[in-house]
Amino acid sequence: MIFVKQANLKEGMRLAKPIYDKKGVLLYERDSKLTRQGIESVHNFNIIGLYILEPAEPLPPLSEEDILFEKFQMVSTFAIQEEWKTMREKNKAPNIPNLVSQIVKNYGRLDHKVNFVQSLRSQEDKHYKHSLNVAILCALISHKMNIKLAEQNDLITCALVHDIGKLDIPREVEMNAADPTEQDEDTMAKYEALGFQYIEQTFDSMPQVKRIAQQAQRQRTAIRKGNLDPNAKMSIGAKILMVADKFDSITAMNEHAEPTSEISAVRYLLDHPEEYDSTVADALVDSINLLVPGCTVELTNGEKGLVITENPKNVLKPVVLTFSDNSIVDLGQELIYGHLDVKDVMKTMDNRVAVDRGAMESMFGMNSGSSGGGSSSGDGGSSGDGGNDEAIDPADLADF
Repeated sequence: MIFVKQANLKEGMRLAKPIYDKKGVLLYERDSKLTRQGIESVHNFNIIGLYILEPAEPLPPLSEEDILFEKFQMVSTFAIQEEWKTMREKNKAPNIPNLVSQIVKNYGRLDHKVNFVQSLRSQEDKHYKHSLNVAILCALISHKMNIKLAEQNDLITCALVHDIGKLDIPREVEMNAADPTEQDEDTMAKYEALGFQYIEQTFDSMPQVKRIAQQAQRQRTAIRKGNLDPNAKMSIGAKILMVADKFDSITAMNEHAEPTSEISAVRYLLDHPEEYDSTVADALVDSINLLVPGCTVELTNGEKGLVITENPKNVLKPVVLTFSDNSIVDLGQELIYGHLDVKDVMKTMDNRVAVDRGAMESMFGMNSGSSGGGSSSGDGGSSGDGGNDEAIDPADLADF
């Protein structure tokens, strides 16, 4: 799967993700071929681009959990948009507590990893979808770190509204995001800070919500200006928000640059412990499927191969079948392969891979199952062991 910007779309391209209109009505199913009318719809909806299947690429399998995840993203985006509007006009957010409750119920109690899937974004909804995804990631991470429910609620509330100030950033400044001047960056930071006024006025009885947003924004500014204070105090909520915000920002489609693969994003977070808390980054790795059996990868020595088994102790060191000589390499054997790990995934940026697990186990004589129970089997089975216990109830979507 590849990301293709709006201007580069061509007739006949196969859709990796469905296209909905602004009312949530399905217009084009995934794996359907893009038509001239479809391209015009993308332009009319101001969609930044589309995820496209390559010519010989099979359609990634979808479990029931995956389907409900994407439906939840779509429905909740409109709920966030309405809440931000009410916050700006009336200093109220009556439905935010309900949305927080749904996110906690669906993603803040899971005992297995999930397929974290990026959604299509337009110029009009990119901030809402970003905030929703950050909130979902915060729920996953905070649960993995055993954060108390009250703190988890504050964090997810903050995640849902932390970017409200970005709605006022001038379009000409946003257009320079790929190569911003120092003045552009200061302007964006100023509008982010102004947005905290809406947060303070709306959530005056929840001071921790604003505090988390301010601490995270202060840390981002320090990173940008190169004046990080190693002794600066940050709440665990702000540290989680920092990691979730960065991960979604660089893996999501945007108009300025190609999205980063999830494994590259994780590598970045792990390689910058002075900026992003390592414990939080590890909790993120333990929450989402990254290198499931069947995905193709490039190693740090340039070798290419197929992941056979995940390594629960180090996501970057799975068991790999190399393409050059069909040898099985267990990167977790530090004495032999300590210098070697996964550099990036190849081609696809979707973490759902169609693979016959039975055939793989028979061929390689090992358990090819993912430690996190990902939905990488071709039969579209549910993600994780016992995942149905915490799956989204379709009836809950009616609340939005």
